[in-house]
Amino acid sequence: MNEKSKLIKELDNLELEHRSLDKLLIRIREEKTIDLLQIQKLKKRKLILKDKINYLRNKIEPDIIA
Repeated sequence: MNEKSKLIKELDNLELEHRSLDKLLIRIREEKTIDLLQIQKLKKRKLILKDKINYLRNKIEPDIIA
């Protein structure tokens, strides 16, 4: 497996986790009891994932303006 394939696989995994967190956050908000600390932790994790996703996307296909 070459470097680009590894990056694409890692990107896919991160995007999957990011979508899962989205669904979990929606479900938590719909519950009657809201755990603000849990929501805050999940949102922080989601932001970290988003940064990693953007980093990998740029590494796979750099956005070079010439």
